Amino acid sequence: MKKIHRLVLLLLCSAISTLAFGQEHYTNCTAAFLDNKLVVNEYSPDGKCIIDSTAQGILTVSPATYDNNVWIADDPAEFMVAIRDKNTGTICMFSDKRYKKLEISRVLSKCRKGDRIVLMTMDNHLALPHNEILIR
Repeated sequence: MKKIHRLVLLLLCSAISTLAFGQEHYTNCTAAFLDNKLVVNEYSPDGKCIIDSTAQGILTVSPATYDNNVWIADDPAEFMVAIRDKNTGTICMFSDKRYKKLEISRVLSKCRKGDRIVLMTMDNHLALPHNEILIR
């Protein structure tokens, strides 16, 4: 009988610790910025990230704060970049490097209109809900 109680207690503790670890992921909001300007048109579930194929500037992924009706980029976070092909949906890594700042023209030189730039955070505490940028 004691073995069953111990087993139940062990399973209960395991379940609680798993839930506790799960709650730590994606606790800080981040966004993509191009020259410190928010890329997404609206920071909501309906927001769209679209840039022109001739865009220029420095791409960053940063924790974002909203102050006086303006989104402000905090210190840039590390991110990686991939490209999703318009025709096949295939995702291909742009580079195996981690970036804090990246000249967007370097990525755009590998893209065609209709492709998407895919941004990946390197820290599982950083949520990046608008992680794909459509190339127009």
